[in-house]
Amino acid sequence: MLNITTVGLDLAKSVFQVHCADHEGRPVVRKKLRRAQVLKFFAELPPCLVGMEACGSAHHWARELSAIGHEVRLIPPQYVKPFVKTNKNDACDAEAICEAVIRPTMRFAPVKSVEQQSVLALHRARELLVRQRTMVTNALRGHCAEFGIIAAKGACNAKELIQVIDDREDHRLPGLARQALGHLVSQLRMLQGEIAALEGKLKAWHRSSEASRRLETIPGVGIITATALVATLGDASQFRSARQLAASLGLVPRQHSSGGKERLGRISKRGDGYLRRLLVHGARSVLRATKDKPAARSHWHHALLARRPTNVVLVAMANKTARVVWALLRRGETYRQAMSSPA
Repeated sequence: MLNITTVGLDLAKSVFQVHCADHEGRPVVRKKLRRAQVLKFFAELPPCLVGMEACGSAHHWARELSAIGHEVRLIPPQYVKPFVKTNKNDACDAEAICEAVIRPTMRFAPVKSVEQQSVLALHRARELLVRQRTMVTNALRGHCAEFGIIAAKGACNAKELIQVIDDREDHRLPGLARQALGHLVSQLRMLQGEIAALEGKLKAWHRSSEASRRLETIPGVGIITATALVATLGDASQFRSARQLAASLGLVPRQHSSGGKERLGRISKRGDGYLRRLLVHGARSVLRATKDKPAARSHWHHALLARRPTNVVLVAMANKTARVVWALLRRGETYRQAMSSPA
């Protein structure tokens, strides 16, 4: 095994596949490993380049193999697929990873630290609970509507329905229905408490993170967005330019050009949809806050709103915010407010 220089590791839950090659790319070892055998196998190898597809457990294994002395690179799965020669199986996938990792133009995903993954776990848990809260609220709204009890749209207006359900003197709601909806109200209150607890943990981490506090100074970026950006991007050193960051978040047009003629379509929606959604919602809040204050908007905003629909403007603002985020993370600076101009 002394002539092994490159290893392609196909990750799995229990059975892993490795493909080892020498400095000329010739296969040296092909074998399956049980989960308990992975670290022992790599500990016996000399320091080499290890490629893996970027997936849920890839960051854990990347940290473990890096601690042994190997150089680990994570490849987005869509970049590995073109190197699969025949039918798809674990052995072919491992060989494709081994070939893709040595390509000079290949793009790699950064390895996240334990702290970054922990913060992202807070975000994922909060996102799940928010979806569940929306489901329960919609259920309350729908069941109450069957008895002629209507409330305005919005999560805040669900309080009116809860008051009706809690008020036993309100005879618009039958007793059995009140008992059933009471369980949903209890679940809704529990979800709201859990969401508040998670947001409290995110606020505490935000106060301890200097980079997250700097991002919060950007208009349209709050605590939730700032912590998600820092936990996902780190110092953004994996992007050579601000446009690369915006493109990785799917905030640039999809291109289908040929013959020297450029054809640009809608935004690609590639990359992290959670970050993209947060940036677009942040842009919407900025646009709404300056609706009655034209002087607070820059000349760029006025010119864009004059010739483009609102949703297109929101995506453009999110794109610009992503570029500002890259600059602040790379340079360690704080946001400086641009000069505004009247319409």
